[in-house]
Amino acid sequence: MPRVIVTRRLTFNAAHRLHNPELSDSENRSLFGPCNNANWHGHNYRLDVSVTGDIEAKSGYVMDLKKLRDVVEEHLVDKMDHRNLNIDVDFMQGINPTAENLVVACWNVLAPVVRPATLTRLRLWETDNNYVEYEGQ
Repeated sequence: MPRVIVTRRLTFNAAHRLHNPELSDSENRSLFGPCNNANWHGHNYRLDVSVTGDIEAKSGYVMDLKKLRDVVEEHLVDKMDHRNLNIDVDFMQGINPTAENLVVACWNVLAPVVRPATLTRLRLWETDNNYVEYEGQ
């Protein structure tokens, strides 16, 4: 059977503050600019979740995209949507919530729960102009 990549896009809104406690306040402001606002700031994130697998003969699917949506909502979106990434999200505790760190943390949550498909790529859009991609290690 051919192996195919399928992708589902999900959205969530979340607040965060980029801050390194090992740096001074002025170093944090210089490094992170307005993203270091002590009163947080937010984004309308888009997350593209791509999985790879064999096309299953019975359904013709690699993975039912509704099932993929449900899994991502349960394990990620429901935990992050309308939350503060620094405070409210268990898998982000102690991690500076840059887009880069967030996409890796999301990978670590999702990789084991999309089986029998294989998580192939996450693309996290922080703004219309900026995204990060992660394809695992």
